[in-house]
Amino acid sequence: MKLGLDGYIPPLLVFGAAFLLIAVRHFGLKTRLRKRGFATDAVIITAIVVFAGSLELEMGRTPTYQYGPVRVWSGDIHSNENSQQIADPYTLTHLIHGAAFYGLTRAMVGAGSIGFRVILAVTAESAWEAFENTDMVIKRYRTATTSLDYYGDSVLNSVFDILASLLGFCLAWRLPMRVTAIWIVLIELVLVLWVRDNLTLNILMLIYPIKAVEVWQMGG
Repeated sequence: MKLGLDGYIPPLLVFGAAFLLIAVRHFGLKTRLRKRGFATDAVIITAIVVFAGSLELEMGRTPTYQYGPVRVWSGDIHSNENSQQIADPYTLTHLIHGAAFYGLTRAMVGAGSIGFRVILAVTAESAWEAFENTDMVIKRYRTATTSLDYYGDSVLNSVFDILASLLGFCLAWRLPMRVTAIWIVLIELVLVLWVRDNLTLNILMLIYPIKAVEVWQMGG
């Protein structure tokens, strides 16, 4: 852990960087950048993701899986490749993150300004990824959940989690609300039957661990 990057500092840094970029966007789009709004938003989103990844590197997270080749998929959530390769079962939970951020940003700023809302959603997801990869949260995962061997995400996995969240946002944007609700429920059901975990249980066990749930998740 470098530069004291632990606890709430990394996500606050992500929010701070995003705030500055959003301010530039706000004033810039009033002048010569107005005609390049989409390109400007894409650059801001990329900068936020790169900044979050850079923070994770400074926090000691590995760029990629360090014990073997990079793979597109790792299906065993109890192996040391979990959260290290490009995608794993938990990647599906980040689709739900994106759908939730779509709803939250719509409630906050209305149905318009989709570019601004995407920036807010990517900022929130990037801040979460930075927070999730602090020593404080990693230790919490190792003591309160079934992730006994969890040692943080690789930066590669973290970036693709953010992209999965962006995909979830886009799906919620383009699909009817009822369809979005259905695929969210299906993902939660598939995960709980497949790996005995899902977004709901992950949040529950992180905040309020229940021993009976932990035993069941471990195969008891």
